Amino acid sequence: MTPLTDTRKKSLRREMETLLGPGSVLSDPEELLVYESDGLTLFRALADFVVFPRSAEQVAALVKLADREGIPFVARGAGTGLSGGCLPSQGGLVISLMRMNRVLEVDYENQIAVVEPGLVNLHLSWAVGPQGFYYAPDPSSQQACTIGGNIANNSGGPHTLKYGVTTNHVLGLEVVLPDGELMWLGGKTRDPQGYDLVGLFVGSEGTFGIATKIVVRILKKPQAVKTVLAVFDRVDQASEAVSAIIARGLVPAAMEMIDQLTIEAVEDAFGCGYPRDAAAALLIELDGLQAGMEAQAERVVAACRDCGARDVRAARDEAERQLLWKGRKSAFGAYGRVSPAYMVMDGVIPRTKLPYVLGRVNEIVAAHGLRVGNVFHAGDGNLHPNILYDPRKPGEEARVVAAGAQILKVCAEVGGSISGEHGIGLEKADYMPFIFSEADLACMHRVKEAFNPAGLCNPGKIFPSNKACVEVGPAYRPHPIEEKGLAQRF
Repeated sequence: MTPLTDTRKKSLRREMETLLGPGSVLSDPEELLVYESDGLTLFRALADFVVFPRSAEQVAALVKLADREGIPFVARGAGTGLSGGCLPSQGGLVISLMRMNRVLEVDYENQIAVVEPGLVNLHLSWAVGPQGFYYAPDPSSQQACTIGGNIANNSGGPHTLKYGVTTNHVLGLEVVLPDGELMWLGGKTRDPQGYDLVGLFVGSEGTFGIATKIVVRILKKPQAVKTVLAVFDRVDQASEAVSAIIARGLVPAAMEMIDQLTIEAVEDAFGCGYPRDAAAALLIELDGLQAGMEAQAERVVAACRDCGARDVRAARDEAERQLLWKGRKSAFGAYGRVSPAYMVMDGVIPRTKLPYVLGRVNEIVAAHGLRVGNVFHAGDGNLHPNILYDPRKPGEEARVVAAGAQILKVCAEVGGSISGEHGIGLEKADYMPFIFSEADLACMHRVKEAFNPAGLCNPGKIFPSNKACVEVGPAYRPHPIEEKGLAQRF
């Protein structure tokens, strides 16, 4: 985008303040700094404006303004994304949805709720919890991330193994298309006719438009929950236990693996009761009917012991269960105890490849002179190697980026994918050829153009530049990490 002149900026600001009211537009550089990155702080870019609409009609008016002026725009929730997905990489407009955070409707009989995109994920479960319901998708950042962001990235979480990812819980969407048109995709019923445009929109990473109302399924709380902690002296034993549990016909609600470095960080931060000397721990949760729950737990314990677990114990009460989960869900924050910065990777592999891939992850990171902590959704093979580094040390960021690319390539080579739940964003756009052919990418690009022909809606995301894939995308542009001298194209 051609940089906006001061005169044009002032004129646009006045127009946006007329649309939204006072206190709803930021344009001072110091204020914009807060929005220069998401949770992946390797990539930073300043918007020209950050705006705070309160209604779908205001979002539509802003998008129409951006379309008229040829200004790029990107929606943003809590900024907890980890792939640079809401980065204003070409400047323009950041549309913050944090003031659109209401639960608009709850229909307990039909088990649905209608919410706004800025609603924090966990707040929906809090809202419907007193009536015995909850919202199943639970990213580890659910205390802060928004449901709109979950829609953009088709987020998963610890309970994906049994309950699926976000798209499995979305029935309908009110969206603002990139030309400002307001329309509904799907609705409140579970069997819509025609193309599954809701399924297409969920996971499109904000490149098809902006969701302004979301119809989600809510579930009855299970009768019983059993949470088990299994402790291993070797990582490969824990990896084998994951497959062994599934092979016995059990489908836990969650199976999370935590390695030793992460255990130490969590224990230093929260004292959750994980054994510091363990090489790895599995946090396994069963839920469902009370009848048969103890028998299932005994089978889980037996599978873990058969794979070499030195200790397996169930949480004695709800307080201990919550403490165990606090450690898992707060692990990313706990890394601050052991490193000034880290980069969260997000790859998926077949469960049976866990021992091999975890070994390769350690080899790759060590070869770059770095450390890694692993805490991830082992049950569905969604890895999160967290590469620790110090951005103040020259060359260290470049080694992190190079190691991350190698890890994702290994994931692809064993039949996996380069993202399980964080999205492609800016971070992994040039890695898409690891898993997609040029024909695949060209097809996806044509779909994007049907929704977003002018390319103003969250530009620069998902698709590789021309040098990586000559059939799609705009003219070649260096990836931001190339511009920073952090990596070379390969």
